Amino acid sequence: DNATGKSYNFPRMVGTIGPDVIDIRKLYGQTGYFTYDPGFTSTASCESRITYIDGDNGILLHRGYPIEQLAEKSDYMETCYLLLNGELPNAKQKAEFIAEISTHTMLHEQLQTFLQGFRRDAHPMAIMVGMVGALSAFYSAGLDIGDKKHRMTVALRLIAKMPTIAAMAYKHMMGEPYVYPRNDLSFPENFLHMMFSTPCAPYKVNPVVARACDKIMILHADHEQNQSTSTVRVAGSSLVNPFACIAAGVAALWGPQHGGANEAALRMLEQIGSIDRIPMYLAKAKDKNDPFRLMGFGHRVYKNFDPRGKIIKEVCHEVLEHLGKKNEPLFQLAMELERIALEDDYFVARKLYPNIDFYSGILLHAMGIPVNMFTVIFAMSRCVGWVAQWKEMVESPEWKLSRPRQIYTGAVKRNYVPLRDRLADTVDEKVMVPKSPMVD
Repeated sequence: DNATGKSYNFPRMVGTIGPDVIDIRKLYGQTGYFTYDPGFTSTASCESRITYIDGDNGILLHRGYPIEQLAEKSDYMETCYLLLNGELPNAKQKAEFIAEISTHTMLHEQLQTFLQGFRRDAHPMAIMVGMVGALSAFYSAGLDIGDKKHRMTVALRLIAKMPTIAAMAYKHMMGEPYVYPRNDLSFPENFLHMMFSTPCAPYKVNPVVARACDKIMILHADHEQNQSTSTVRVAGSSLVNPFACIAAGVAALWGPQHGGANEAALRMLEQIGSIDRIPMYLAKAKDKNDPFRLMGFGHRVYKNFDPRGKIIKEVCHEVLEHLGKKNEPLFQLAMELERIALEDDYFVARKLYPNIDFYSGILLHAMGIPVNMFTVIFAMSRCVGWVAQWKEMVESPEWKLSRPRQIYTGAVKRNYVPLRDRLADTVDEKVMVPKSPMVD
């Protein structure tokens, strides 16, 4: 310590892979100092065995298995089992897991009444936040999160009900009747059925689209201590109802800097409009004084490439080819933007490559998913990661109530001044007195 001349030693923690960590839990007690790390870019908030990311080398592992292998050889249900239990299931375990999920796909009928209270033009993510939080009012009787079986039941319920809620949010927006789940269909097939079936025209499952949907869910299943997962852990650290924890995660995911990035990427393509306008918008992206940003390029964690982006790019091409949409103007615009950006020294030097959000937006659009449903699909897919991380936190002997510190830069202690003694120009009376009542 340069201020006092004292020296302190803090233990080093070593994981199985990845950077070592300095254990600073006793820092304040020994030194009187806190650390300052806005955005937690250099802070490990927990110990986890679920997901590992090496951003410099584009590596993503779930319980040790590379995301490339899971996307190619596994399916979403198996990936869910892996994230929750730590190992891949055998045939019997997988069948039992799928059967258990199937028993929880229905929602309490009164939740339909709750859903009908939302405006028809409400954003589907607003509905998701409310509906997931409302599950706590219907499925918490006798719930004991200290009971291992109860925790697993919560996990299964959330994974099973999220597609039902997502599809109901879509149907509410479209003004169509809600469609009940079918347990004879696979997880992605059932979701597409609830989205696109109507009483007069049942949805015919397209196996290529269903497999693409499954891969989208695998690629979004978990992503280490990201913003929404950290939100779930922080909320869950108070031992609040687990449905409320996941609702907090849904809310955090909504932001355009997180789960809303794929929606923002597609809206950016719509804003650019045509291939001949790409140079103008790339120039705007390079201008620090211009508010325009190239959405779907680069990543907070991955410094060279997003391994999920490479996988979903292939899926995107396959689906567009299968559906006969490869020559659509929006896709042609996206491919040309990708080509030009990857050849531009400005973007190459800054490692601004297309990420999963860029391709997933195009893919979901081709599958007939409306833009404002993109983040809903993300939330539905990420639910298993949230509940796996929540379970791990609750079960950890290292559990503590999350309570970050701060560096205070406000006013120092001062004495209260009576209203009559305050200077008149310190109060803006126009702000304090509304002209008329308003309905917002």
